[in-house]
Amino acid sequence: MPETNHTQPLLMLDLAGLTPDQEEKELLRHPAVGGLILFSRNYQEPDQLHQLVRAVRAERPELLIAVDQEGGRVQRFRTEFTRLPPMATLGRYHDRDPEGARQAADLLGELMADELRAFDLDISFAPVLDLDYGHSSVIGDRSFHADPDRVTTLAGAFLDGMARAGMAATGKHFPGHGHVAADSHLELPEDPRDRDALAPDLAPFRALAGRLEGIMPAHVRYPAVAPEPAGFSAHWLGRVLRGECGYRGVIFSDDLAMAGAAAAGDYPQRAEAALTAGCDMVLVCNDRPGAVAVLEWLEGRRFDARVPAATLRGRARAPMDLSRRRQAGDVADLLLKDAR
Repeated sequence: MPETNHTQPLLMLDLAGLTPDQEEKELLRHPAVGGLILFSRNYQEPDQLHQLVRAVRAERPELLIAVDQEGGRVQRFRTEFTRLPPMATLGRYHDRDPEGARQAADLLGELMADELRAFDLDISFAPVLDLDYGHSSVIGDRSFHADPDRVTTLAGAFLDGMARAGMAATGKHFPGHGHVAADSHLELPEDPRDRDALAPDLAPFRALAGRLEGIMPAHVRYPAVAPEPAGFSAHWLGRVLRGECGYRGVIFSDDLAMAGAAAAGDYPQRAEAALTAGCDMVLVCNDRPGAVAVLEWLEGRRFDARVPAATLRGRARAPMDLSRRRQAGDVADLLLKDAR
C-alpha cells in the first residue's frame, strides 16, 4: 500500500461478485477509495449480503456503501426484498389523489431505506428528479412525473421517508436528463435548450437543494449553456448548483465508465475533469483497470473544499414500525398492478 498521507478518499468503485477477493480487499484498503457501489451481481440472498457487508467493513469500516434501489427497472436487490414500483406510478396516483400519493411516497421511501439500512448499507442513489417528457427511454418511468411541482412534492415525501429510516437522499440527474432521447450509458446526449427552457427541469433540484445530502449530475451536454457535460462543468456545478441553488451537500459524478463520460478523455482525465468542476466523489464501475488508473492518479493529490462523502453514512434509526411496513408493502403491491 503506498504511503499517501495526503490522498483523499474520492473514488467509489465496485466488486466483481458475491464476496470480495484478496485483490479487491487490497483495493478497498487504498486511501483513495471512499465508497463502494453494489450491483445485482453482488447479491444472492440476505445472509450472503450480510456477510459481504461485514467483509467490506472489516477492511474499511468508514466506507460509504451504496446501491441503486430506486424501484421499478432499477432495483438491484429483489429476492426477499419488497418489490418496489416505478416512481411514475406515484405520479399517476398523484393525478387522482394528491395527498394519498404524497403519503405513499413517504411510506415507500422509508421502506426502501429501512430494508437497506438493516444490512448496514448507507445510501441508495435516489430519488430521480428528472422530468418525464415522454421520449427518454433511460429515464421514462423512473421519473415521478412531467410536472416539476409534482416531482418536487413526491420526491420530497420520498426523501422524508428515507430520512426517517436513517438514510440520506441523492437527487439525480442534475440539471435534468429527461428531455433527451439518447442514453448516456451508450453515448453523450445533447440537450439544445437554453437556460430559460431548462427552468422546469431545474426546479425540483432548486426546491429540494436544502434537503438533499447528495446530488448526481447528468452525463448530458447543454451547449447553449456550457460546452462541457454537466458533470464536468464548473458552470453547472459551481455557479448554478452551489451558487444559484445554494446546494451544500455531496456531489457524486455519474459512472465515469459510461460512454457519456468518454469525451473528457481517459479515466484519470475524466476524474480530474469531474473533481476540478466540483464533484466530491467520482464513480468508476464495471471497469477494474479504469478504477485502478484513477486510484493511482489520485495518490498524493489534494482537492480543496471537498464535501466528505462519509457525511452520508447511514444514521442510527429505529426499525420501521411493523404496521407502517405492512402498509408500505400494500402500497407497493397496489402500485405495481398499475405499472403492468
